[in-house]
Amino acid sequence: MPDAVLLLALVGLPFAAAITAGLLPIGARDLASGLAGAVALIGLALVWTAYPTVSEGGVLRAELAWMPGLGLNLVLRMDGFAWLFAGMVSGIGALVVLYARYYMSADDPVPRFFAFLLAFMGSMTGVVISGNLIQLAFFWELTSLFSFLLIGYWHHTAAARDGARMALTVTAAGGLALFGGILVLGHIVGSYDLDIVLAAGDRIREHPLYLPALLLVVLGALTKSAQFPFHFWLPHAMAAPTPVSAYLHSATLVKAGVFLLARLWPVMAGTDAWTWTVGLAGLITLLIGAYIAIFQNDLKGLLAYSTISHLGLITLLLGLKSELALVAAVFHIINHAAFKCSLFMAAGIIDHETGTRDIRRLSGLNQTMPFTARLAMVAAAAMAGVPLLNGFISKEMFFAEALSATVPVSPLLNILPLAAMLASAFSVVYSLRFIHGAFFGPVPKDLPRTPHEPASWMRFPVEILVLTCIMVGLLPAATVGPYLAVAVRSVLGDDVPYYSLAVWHGFNLPLLMSLIALAGGVAIYLLLQRRLSGMEGPPLLRRLEGQRIFERVMVFLSWRLARRLEGVIGTRRLQPQLRLIVGIAILAGAATAWLRGFGPGNLLPSPVDPVLALVWTVGAACALGAAWLAKFHRLAALILVGGVGLVVCVTFVWFSAPDLALTQLTVEVVTTVLLLLGLRWLPKRVQIPGERGPEVLTRTRRLRDLALAIGSGAGLAALSFAVMTRTPPELLAQHFLERAYTEGGGTNAVNVILVDFRGFDTLGEIFVVAAVALTTYALLRRFRPAPDSVELPEQQRDQAAEAAAAGHGEAGRVADWLLVPFTLTRLLFPVMLIVAVFLLLRGHDLPGGGFSAGMVVAIAIILQYMIGGTDWTEDRLRLRPQLWVGTGLLVASGTGLAAWLFGRPFMTSYFAYAELPVIGKVPTASALIFDIGVFALVVGATLLMLIALAHQSVRGHRASPRRAAASAGDD
Repeated sequence: MPDAVLLLALVGLPFAAAITAGLLPIGARDLASGLAGAVALIGLALVWTAYPTVSEGGVLRAELAWMPGLGLNLVLRMDGFAWLFAGMVSGIGALVVLYARYYMSADDPVPRFFAFLLAFMGSMTGVVISGNLIQLAFFWELTSLFSFLLIGYWHHTAAARDGARMALTVTAAGGLALFGGILVLGHIVGSYDLDIVLAAGDRIREHPLYLPALLLVVLGALTKSAQFPFHFWLPHAMAAPTPVSAYLHSATLVKAGVFLLARLWPVMAGTDAWTWTVGLAGLITLLIGAYIAIFQNDLKGLLAYSTISHLGLITLLLGLKSELALVAAVFHIINHAAFKCSLFMAAGIIDHETGTRDIRRLSGLNQTMPFTARLAMVAAAAMAGVPLLNGFISKEMFFAEALSATVPVSPLLNILPLAAMLASAFSVVYSLRFIHGAFFGPVPKDLPRTPHEPASWMRFPVEILVLTCIMVGLLPAATVGPYLAVAVRSVLGDDVPYYSLAVWHGFNLPLLMSLIALAGGVAIYLLLQRRLSGMEGPPLLRRLEGQRIFERVMVFLSWRLARRLEGVIGTRRLQPQLRLIVGIAILAGAATAWLRGFGPGNLLPSPVDPVLALVWTVGAACALGAAWLAKFHRLAALILVGGVGLVVCVTFVWFSAPDLALTQLTVEVVTTVLLLLGLRWLPKRVQIPGERGPEVLTRTRRLRDLALAIGSGAGLAALSFAVMTRTPPELLAQHFLERAYTEGGGTNAVNVILVDFRGFDTLGEIFVVAAVALTTYALLRRFRPAPDSVELPEQQRDQAAEAAAAGHGEAGRVADWLLVPFTLTRLLFPVMLIVAVFLLLRGHDLPGGGFSAGMVVAIAIILQYMIGGTDWTEDRLRLRPQLWVGTGLLVASGTGLAAWLFGRPFMTSYFAYAELPVIGKVPTASALIFDIGVFALVVGATLLMLIALAHQSVRGHRASPRRAAASAGDD
């Protein structure tokens, strides 16, 4: 299988399956789980297909050109380390899917759960096999987003909502920091390609920007892996369903941080700054997490804090200046995934079959759930580091590195071994509490449900994982040794030191430390056993609880500080907001002109044409008249504003810019009609009381607005004059004119720029237009203005309602005196459609294009609305504006993606001549398809805003907006 197909399928299949699962009916639990399981198993098979290549030191790589000039390409890259993580994501994902099939209730919207899970799986896979750092940051934020949806899956509970919000706040903020660090790394190296970055270790470490880059990257990693001081969010994520907790804690979300640290270890490790930031954070987290876990009464809470502690152990190992420490860290990542996933699943089985996770209520489950009890005991023993289990070997390696570590400050050499033994003893304590509290003692009698063994297939994933813990513990070199070697070699290259995975290394100091930790842990548990059940939290740390600090910070930022800022600069009215924006822009422009100097250029200004001056005199008069009449008559002011727009249109024609003139004219027509529809929603004018009197206050505000308008207009005029009187360093117009036909296949340079040279900008803009249209529709479709907020007097409203209600013959709902214009507009409609098609097809060579054509179609439909009445959507013309918007986005994006099929960068256009019978040669360009997408989107977006604004007509006050939307095709 080609590398590109394998890697694209590995990332793309989960997202495609997520969309499919989201479309399934709510009750299709078996179908959704089967789909998710099949995708996970296919992913695992694809990963194994890559093993022969990565086992020999090879790297699978697929690259699709996106923005080659900026070094931003879609790169998928799988080496041994990425292969190991991708295998864990898919393999444990398949076990989690099987477990979730029996854990999730049939009353839940299970297809939505599996849609989120599959999307999260794809996001995590994208993180581990990304070959471009910008792309890695994108998938990194996707994991935060989909984990938010998974944690808040049971959104009807406050704990789920709070936990999801906290997780998203912390991890997304860390993601922004990581993005900043990636930008700094790209600046240092000159590329965001991972292979190039990994080969520039010395250059990065010696650069003056190394420390800022290090701090930003480490901040992103620590927040994602719940390291101190950001560890508090992970226990609150336990409100998620247990399959989510098992997946997030073992192989995915929280492992992303340590994955990143290990990924960038060759280029950023080895300095004192790295050891202080990464190693110290890991050491503190290791101890705090283990200590707090002892006092947790919730099984999942205990496991959550134990996860924090073990992640701290991995982070501490990565922070040491030792290749063997990295080997131990990668080994413990594998071991932790096995025993932690099985423990979470066991805790979920206990909760599922007993109705509680409270250790204080649980006991004696060894008698009613013997198979689950033994599985959980083995997994907990592996977590505690008991010999002959996988956790013991990696913990011995940790002890060995703690003894031989090289740290910046020598006293830490004595602290590390003691801290390692103490944390290991704590892990024994909370493991014993998990086992003894849940499975030993008398059989409980007051549980919500009668405990019993789960379905055998629900227990099967736990059995597989526990068997893995045993096999790795007994035969580490034969079971996990080859895969660990592949992963480590891909990180360290040829500098892999010798290490041994033998079970017995003789009686040495690390073994003695393990035995002391085991005995000390048992002793501590025996001393605290009776007191633990009565404690609600860890002593000494209650006042430093992370949740409390987080909530106080959030209250300060989102309530006190935000309220104060809102009181100073905030308002619910649009005019003060615009006034503030314009005022800041004027000050910024004036400050820049003052500091950098400002004046006319070296070119002499052209003489003023008297005809153009007369035209602009008319425009200025319209602008002043609109400002003056806005106080008395809004409709007249709007008409005069339209006059200003027509003057601008004439100006474009005057300066030989027909494309701009056509766009300006059509936009002016549409916006004028939409503003007319909005006028009736504006509130009645009221006098604002004040100490100086309402008339004086109004005059003062108008003079202030006039001053802002004059300042902004004069500033833009001066800026334009300064630009046009200077000789540019390069004639950009000549650049585009020379290449418009040879490279873009069109003689209309303006259109070629929009759909080819600057196609990325246009694509982004149409996405913005779509978002604005959908937002407008969503906000206004249910809006109901108060009856007294409409400016029409009651008598006029009644007359208008009667006129609108009067019907006549075939036209229906049209007053008698409107019958002739109504018929004419119906006849004009196909003519306008033909004009729109004409503008669309000629736009690449002559004035026109998709945007202008879409606006013409929108004008044609608006004419039908204006003559036919508010309920125009109930006529024979059936429209689905959302479908138009979606189709436009898909066509425009698909045109760019199609270039990849021919091995060209995204948005690369194609131009050739097609030989047609009789007609001859016809120019063809892929940009025409892109323009068709723009056309469809403009039509759909305009219709959506028209529906949103027009559903509240005079007679529409008695109609439901849902009916109006449904009649427009929004069924």
